[in-house]
Amino acid sequence: VTVSEVLDDLKPLKAGEGSFFATPYNKSTSEYLLNSHIRNGLDFTTQHIARPNTEQDKEIYRIAINKWNKGERLDYNELPSRLKTHKNTHSFVDRFKVVPANLPSSQTVVAHIARDGHYYIHPDIEQNRSITPREAARLQSFPDDFYFEGVTEKPSRTAAFKQIGNAVPPLMAEAA
Repeated sequence: VTVSEVLDDLKPLKAGEGSFFATPYNKSTSEYLLNSHIRNGLDFTTQHIARPNTEQDKEIYRIAINKWNKGERLDYNELPSRLKTHKNTHSFVDRFKVVPANLPSSQTVVAHIARDGHYYIHPDIEQNRSITPREAARLQSFPDDFYFEGVTEKPSRTAAFKQIGNAVPPLMAEAA
C-alpha cells in the first residue's frame, strides 16, 4: 500500500481549511484501511484541519511538489532568491520535503512537526499545503476514531502533532 492510498479517502483541503470535529470521508474505504483498523466503522473522522500557509509557502510547495513528481527533491539553494528567507545555505537544504505519495512509507513523523510543516508537504498539488494532524496520525497507523487531546480546553494542532510524533505507531507496537 502507498502513502497516497493511506490518505486517499480523506476530504481534500486547502491551506487553512478543515475542522477539529466530525469531518465526513471523501469516498469509501480501502481494504487496507479496514484490515489495519484505521477506518473502523465510523462515517467520519476528526482533527482533519490544515494549518494556514502563506502565499510564499504555497509557491515553494508547488515548486517542491513539481520537482518530487519528476523524482527530485527540492534543494533550498535552487529557490528563486525572492522566496528564500534563511541565510543558511549549507545546512538543512532539504527543509521543504513532500510526503512521498507513491512510496510505501513516508519520512519519519516527528514531534516537532507542529513547527516543521515545511518538512511534511501534502503530495497533492491541488491541495497545496502541509499535512493535517489526521494525515500524520494515519501515517503513524492511528485509528481514525482516536482523538488527540489538547493541553488546553481548546483543540490544538500543535498538541496533536506532538502526541502523534512522540508515539509508537500502533501497528508497529502490535507487531512487536
